[in-house]
Amino acid sequence: MLKEETLSNEYDLAIIGAGPGGYHAAIRAAQCGAKVALIEKNRLGGTCLNRGCIPTKALLASAHYFEKLHDAEEFGISIGDCKVDFSKVVERKNKIVNELGAGIANLQKSWKNDIYQGYGKILGGNAEIGFEILIQGDNAEEFIVAKRVIIATGSTPALIPNFNVDHVRILTSDDILDPNFNVIPENLLIIGAGVIGCEFADIFANFGSKVTLLEYLPSPIAGEEPMIIKELKKKFDLMGIKIVTSQNVLSVEHTGSNVKAITCSTSVPINEIEDAEKSTYESDYCLISIGRNKLSKDLGLEKLGIMTNRGAIEVDPATLETSVNGIYAIGDVTGGLMLAHVASYEGDVAVANALSSLTQFQVKPTKTNYRAVPSTIFTSPNIGTVGLKRKEAKELGIDLYVGQFPYQSLGKAKCMGENGLLIILADKYTLQIVGASCIGEGASELIAEITLAMQHGLSVEDLTKTIHSHPTLSEMVLEAAEAVVGRAIHKKGRPVAHSLKEVLLEQLVYEY
Repeated sequence: MLKEETLSNEYDLAIIGAGPGGYHAAIRAAQCGAKVALIEKNRLGGTCLNRGCIPTKALLASAHYFEKLHDAEEFGISIGDCKVDFSKVVERKNKIVNELGAGIANLQKSWKNDIYQGYGKILGGNAEIGFEILIQGDNAEEFIVAKRVIIATGSTPALIPNFNVDHVRILTSDDILDPNFNVIPENLLIIGAGVIGCEFADIFANFGSKVTLLEYLPSPIAGEEPMIIKELKKKFDLMGIKIVTSQNVLSVEHTGSNVKAITCSTSVPINEIEDAEKSTYESDYCLISIGRNKLSKDLGLEKLGIMTNRGAIEVDPATLETSVNGIYAIGDVTGGLMLAHVASYEGDVAVANALSSLTQFQVKPTKTNYRAVPSTIFTSPNIGTVGLKRKEAKELGIDLYVGQFPYQSLGKAKCMGENGLLIILADKYTLQIVGASCIGEGASELIAEITLAMQHGLSVEDLTKTIHSHPTLSEMVLEAAEAVVGRAIHKKGRPVAHSLKEVLLEQLVYEY
């Protein structure tokens, strides 16, 4: 039975979590005419805005600007000594975060969405009578009712007990992005050489820290194309970043004056670790970046019968509805593709499906389509990818044509002093694009054109027939597409085919 006091606070849709999935979904629902409640326990924008994407990119912008200044002599410009005032770097980062947070609040207000500050918990109900939600704020409790619910609570840095995270010297990404953290460590140890670890290594190495990355897997950013990894390792080596792979971190300890980590090789069996050869790494600070845990506790899921798997809320992959009719989940908390832009996309899908089940809304249901999801790593150089990697395509039994084109052969990139490469994978028999990987200046932007092509099932030929402005970095896409079939103008080697049709007929296969 719903509490009487909740009846005056009845909503078409309640969204728990105001990160890039939640706040996006709230606005989309309002655009459809829904009365929306947006519940957030911390700050609007969630991890992405406050402790993730945005503050990290603000720091990276400063770090890469500083890096460019060091290369000024190469461009005929004498600057002299330049120094980093990290407190001002942090001040700029905080200002950007605060301004964007205020912008989100204003957007919600403009759409007349009600924002509740507190921890949301679903107490009960169903899709017929609505769901009762308790909102626990700092000083009070409130109850609301919503006909439909979207859970968008996100994730938090993963912790392992023997890493002894004390938030003083042994830090998570939340700590290092805290508005009050303004230290450039002389030595920084980073555990985990995935996306987060590599981006922070780039930031602090540019600011002067001596950085060491410890990685459990045999390679940093292990899921990327081997040639992309090779390029990144080459750049990190020039920056003085030390990468130690295949390391099982046994313990991390704040000794009082520094941080000490003890490791052994991942090849050592668990029962032999005690007697195995150990390595010791010492630093001023240690950043733990080993992944993220889903925030699904204390939401009332168990009582409702909503299924979870290792903390991830289980959803219908097509509709994003949970095992309880009328309740949906999006973003990191589902354990799917843990990317901010995927959470926003899933917000659109969940809103459409939630509102389509309510008769007063003229909204059509929809299904997810993850055919083309771009991802980026904002190191210097940038990395942008979409679709399959060569290894994945091979496992799926897809025969490929592979085209690659180096930045050094492109006029605009040469003028900018940039290095890197773009790889495009195409199905051998249809020439449809199935994946692409790029490392270099603007890679995160270049990959967008290929994402659009993949989303609409375009072929390499469609790209080669598209005029690209000269001189631009976007010509990389044209040249790499032409390289797939041996027709790149500014690349040596390979015979030239008269038409793509002839390439298919002859079944030419080239190895790079």
